[in-house]
Amino acid sequence: MTSSFPASTVLGYPRIGPDRELKRALESYWEGRSSRADLEETARRLREDTWRRLAALGLEGLPSNTFSYYDQVLDTAVLLGAVPARYRHDDDLETYFAMARGAEGIAPLRMTKWFDTNYHYIVPEIGPDTVFSLDAAKPLAEVREALALGLETRPVLVGPVTFLLLSQAAPDSPEGFAPLDRLDDVAEVYARLLAELAAEGVGWVQLDEPALVADRTPAELAAAEAAYGRLGRLENRPALLVASYFGDLGDALPVLAGAPVEAVGLDLVRGSAHGVDALGVEALAGKTVVAGVVSGRDVWRTDRDRALATLLAVRERAGRVVVSTSCSLLHVPYDVGRETGLDPALRERLAFAEQKVAEVAELAALLAVTPGHHLPGQPAAQERPRTFPARTAEGRAPYPVRAAAQAEHLKLPLLPVTTIGSFPQTGELRRARAALAAGEIGEAAYENMVRAEIEQVIALQERLGLDVLVHGEPERNDMVQYFAEHLDGFAVTRHGWVQSYGSRCTRPPILHGDVRRPGPITVRWAQYAQSLTSTPVKGMLTGPVTIVAWSFVRDDLPLREVVFQVADAVREEVGDLEEAGIRVIQVDEPALRELVPLRRAEQGAYLEWAVAAYRWATSGVSEHTQIHTHLCYSDADQILAAIDALDADVTSIESARSRGRVLGVVGGFSRGLGPGVYDIHSPRVPGADEVEHLLTEALRTVPAERLWVNPDCGLKTRSYEQVEAALANVVEAAARLRERRS
Repeated sequence: MTSSFPASTVLGYPRIGPDRELKRALESYWEGRSSRADLEETARRLREDTWRRLAALGLEGLPSNTFSYYDQVLDTAVLLGAVPARYRHDDDLETYFAMARGAEGIAPLRMTKWFDTNYHYIVPEIGPDTVFSLDAAKPLAEVREALALGLETRPVLVGPVTFLLLSQAAPDSPEGFAPLDRLDDVAEVYARLLAELAAEGVGWVQLDEPALVADRTPAELAAAEAAYGRLGRLENRPALLVASYFGDLGDALPVLAGAPVEAVGLDLVRGSAHGVDALGVEALAGKTVVAGVVSGRDVWRTDRDRALATLLAVRERAGRVVVSTSCSLLHVPYDVGRETGLDPALRERLAFAEQKVAEVAELAALLAVTPGHHLPGQPAAQERPRTFPARTAEGRAPYPVRAAAQAEHLKLPLLPVTTIGSFPQTGELRRARAALAAGEIGEAAYENMVRAEIEQVIALQERLGLDVLVHGEPERNDMVQYFAEHLDGFAVTRHGWVQSYGSRCTRPPILHGDVRRPGPITVRWAQYAQSLTSTPVKGMLTGPVTIVAWSFVRDDLPLREVVFQVADAVREEVGDLEEAGIRVIQVDEPALRELVPLRRAEQGAYLEWAVAAYRWATSGVSEHTQIHTHLCYSDADQILAAIDALDADVTSIESARSRGRVLGVVGGFSRGLGPGVYDIHSPRVPGADEVEHLLTEALRTVPAERLWVNPDCGLKTRSYEQVEAALANVVEAAARLRERRS
């Protein structure tokens, strides 16, 4: 065991590739256009490029095993042998992707958000009879790969406590069983893994335990204490870094301080709101503290003096200090240097992953030569207080009054069928958008293509027999970026891709100034779509919380105020859509659950203002206009009361992938509800019998008069062949149930 941790490190790094090389390789492999060997070669090059670049930037402690073909939690399930029997295949990669994406006749594992980020992880299934067995091939292979390049690395693993806390009980588990009940068995597999890594000559291993920064019960803390007591007392192991992030450890800090591990990682960006003195880091006096002073969650340059002062304060209390990022850099783009189209003044304020690594290395060098903990310098500038207008939503009519008015106005059948908004984004559309941006085609040619796509989407929905249509969003690159491009206060990047799940990436906009809407954004295309049909067409908007959550947000205003600025813009757009004759308006808030603080004490205040912002954005319409909202892949069942409080007339919500999990808690939901019956993140097409079964289950808790029929999410990632087949089955299933009730 080595006792010296390198002076600088990062907890993880982006893996999709600066130009989304992994995305393209994965999708090519899935579509049968390339081989497994091609995919593996792309992955190898990306890992090599990452390690070489980190070393060139001066980083001393290089992580490995942060690469993934899909998701690090799924990788951990495979590492532990926790693969449900229904997914097992002779080909290990086919098994892996079946768990992530499904296979013929087999639905994938559930997917949800990684804590309060927009990254999605695959939820493992653990039961009393799950047989754990070590498969260390992946972390060992990456260690050897790096060594062949002359580089020593630190394998990064999801820790055993977080892995089990994020897992769900297998479907056949007895009542009262929790995956954490299997901690002793899982810890035994980790012990064998640590022995194999030690035999390989690995000096340090990083075990990520972000679950410990949330509220934990005494039993859960005792389980963590037992697990790390056991692993720490192993004689044959590398040195251990237990890394926490996304907040402060609170009651878990003394647990890790007392465990026989060599280093503890602290998030000193999100976890230091009350200062270093309040964190209790003096409890770590005998350990190395890996101090996360460079944010892994935003794109703003680090305040060097403030970060150095924090490092010195920690060093005074805790002994040896290592400079690090607050969490993995998975959540930020690669390199701001490529963003030559941004305003230079804004670009100077930004730091993406590459710049953050350089900041870590620079701070480590400064820390090494700075004595004491007092820094000279100017006192912090005092900002003049800003006042913001109060916004109070006028009350809409009670739901029964609205429902009656909308029923008369819209004349929809029982179990109305609709979709969430987007239709497939074809390669032709994406190429046309790129050509427009490059000046290779004119605006008129592009808009003609958009009109043709809308015509096709409307005709397809009418032919299939949907009851509330959408225009398909062919003009939109992304549900947040599109609005950012039309609002003041935002900037968008060209290469700022961030992984959301699997091969899916987004380019989060940069919200850097006050938000205003110069003019209508969606009205023209919604009006055009409605002009093609007498069936209602939904106006499609992204809600204020989601626009902010999926952007990199200015840090000089309270988050609440930023959200309300966006809500003002959304409110104006809602009003213009209604004035243009759009009778159904959907304002999506899939990030409502995502932003819920990890600590319960802070959750009530957030939900209060987040709900108020949505109601402000949507409450100015008449009782005849039907307001929809949508949420997906974020454990929305945990905040159902807040979702109900949004006061939307209809809520569509992910349910198919999570096997109806939300249906167990919707008994008190008092308005229209559409629990999804088609998992759009899997290429498989559900049959009409399967959809009918899901709807029958939904009818046990939702009255038919309030039940809507829809997919789990938007359809942009699917092909038209898949979408047409799936929607035909959805319409057929709804028709069968209507006929039975007629």
